[in-house]
Amino acid sequence: MTQGFLLEVSVDDQRLDLVAAKRVVASYPVSTAVKGVGFVKGSYRTPVGRFRVLEKIGGGEPSGTVFRGRVPVGIWHPHETPAADLVLTRILRLDGLDPENANTMERCIYMHGTNREELIGSPASHGCIRLRNEDMLELFERVPEGAEVVIHPPLRRRGKLMFLDCDSTLSAIEGIDELAHACGARVYAEVVALTNAAMNGEVPLDEVFSRRMELIRPAQAVCERVAARYVETITPGAAEFIAALKANGWLPVILSGGFAPLIAPLASELGIAQVEAVPLHFDAGGNYAGYGETYPTTRNGGKNAVIREWTQATLPLRVAMLGDGVSDLETQPEVDVFIGFGGVVVRPRVRDGAKYWIDELTDVRLLIKLLDGGMDEFA
Repeated sequence: MTQGFLLEVSVDDQRLDLVAAKRVVASYPVSTAVKGVGFVKGSYRTPVGRFRVLEKIGGGEPSGTVFRGRVPVGIWHPHETPAADLVLTRILRLDGLDPENANTMERCIYMHGTNREELIGSPASHGCIRLRNEDMLELFERVPEGAEVVIHPPLRRRGKLMFLDCDSTLSAIEGIDELAHACGARVYAEVVALTNAAMNGEVPLDEVFSRRMELIRPAQAVCERVAARYVETITPGAAEFIAALKANGWLPVILSGGFAPLIAPLASELGIAQVEAVPLHFDAGGNYAGYGETYPTTRNGGKNAVIREWTQATLPLRVAMLGDGVSDLETQPEVDVFIGFGGVVVRPRVRDGAKYWIDELTDVRLLIKLLDGGMDEFA
C-alpha cells in the first residue's frame, strides 16, 4: 500500500477527504448508494471498511468518457438524458481489505465520474462512490495506485422510507391473476382462489407461490401485456401521493410479492426508482424459465426482512408501509406507521389488524400528515 495517501469517505457527510502527510489536502462532495451500506453482491449498497486503490483506469481519455466493463465506449454530453447511471471520465477501482468487503472487486465497486452530477451530495448511487467529473479528474491525478481508502459507515439517521405494496394498492389488479387469464378459465379460478387465500392469511405464501407458478408458467409476451395493465389500472390518487411523498422527504420503495419486470413500467410511470419484487426469468425464445424462488417476498415474513435490511443499511428517521394484504400487515411491528388499504379489495384480517386504515389515496395532505406524525382520526 502506498504510504502517505489516504482517501476517507464519510457516508454521513457524503464527502471524500484526500489526506496526505496526515493532513486534508482536498475535499470533494460525493454520492454513495441510495440503498445505504452493505456487502452482499447484487444489493446495490456501498461497502464500508478498509480498501486500496487497485487500479486507475481512463488516464488520457476526455472528460465525459463512458466506460462499460472498464472499457471506454464513447462520450456522454451534458444535454443527453440523465436517466441512465453511467460510469464516466475516470475510474479508481477498489479492492476490499476486510473479510466483510473482500468481494468488492467482484461487485465492481469504484470511485467514478457521473452523468448525475445534480445528485452529488446525497445518497443516489447503485453502490459505487460518484464524484463530479471535474473533481474526478483532479482526484485521479493526485492519487497513486495502492493508496489507502477508508469508507466510514453512517452513524446519523437521515431520510424517511415509504414502502408500498403494488397489487391491489398502487394498481387495481393482482398481476398473478392477470397472468392466469392466459391459461384458461380453470387455471384462472384456481389461481385467484390461491391468491385470495394467501392475501387473507389462510395459506402460507411460499406454498401458494410455487403452486401458482407451476400452473401458469407465463411467457414473456404475456408478461409484457400484464405490465401494460398495471399502468392502465393505477389507483386514483397514487401519482399525486408519490409526488407528495418525495416532496416531503420520503423515499418511496415498492415492496411486492409480484414480479419485478411486470412492475417496472408502473414504477417508472409513478416516478419510483426503487423496486423490491420477485425476479422472473425467460429463455432466449421468451419462454418461462423460472422465478426467484429464494426472493424474500415469496414467503410470509419476507417483507419484514427487506424492511429490516433497508433500515439497517440507511438508518432512516422514519419508516412506513402501505398495503392491502396479510404479508403487508405482518410488517406493522417493523415500521413506525402501517396503513392498511381497502381501496381495491377489503381484507377483513388486515382491516381489523391495522392501526390505520384508508379506502383511497386521494386525500394526499392528510396522508402525509399521518405519515409524519400520526393522526388518531385514521385509527
